[in-house]
Amino acid sequence: MLASKTITAIGIDPGSRVTGWGVVRESSGMLELVACGDIRAGGEDFPKRLAYIYHELCRVLDKWKPEEAAVEQVFTSKNITSALKLGQARGVAIAACAARNLSVSGYAPTLVKKSLVGNGRAEKSQVAFMVGQILGYSTSNWVPDTTDALGIAICHLTMRRYNHMARICGEAQG
Repeated sequence: MLASKTITAIGIDPGSRVTGWGVVRESSGMLELVACGDIRAGGEDFPKRLAYIYHELCRVLDKWKPEEAAVEQVFTSKNITSALKLGQARGVAIAACAARNLSVSGYAPTLVKKSLVGNGRAEKSQVAFMVGQILGYSTSNWVPDTTDALGIAICHLTMRRYNHMARICGEAQG
């Protein structure tokens, strides 16, 4: 049964300058922070920034060994250049996870916010507050990319539980 299985997931908030990541473990419905941080890709050479993000994410994946990954989906932006760069950074994150044979799920920012705060238009500060409440940590010293990544991991684990329970209920009715 899913409720007694321990699963570790990484949430990734991709960015071409700062990529947040957070590893969360769920055991019997309880969530525990494993590790979190951000990858700061400096410099003006965009391909080198992408390579740096890829290699650093691979290092994080090798160290913390999550079993599943969740990456925030690209949202529509008024600035097409920014949206394209964000999409490329997301692709790099997915490639790093795929290179480690992880299944990757994508979640819209509004779904992540709704699953944590109850409002799909919540502010970053509200997301950070709820991440701290759920995991039992003060998030005041963490950058928003890190708290967003942890929110993505929490959303993934929540959706995973929800989908499992929906399957069980469907089988019981069928």
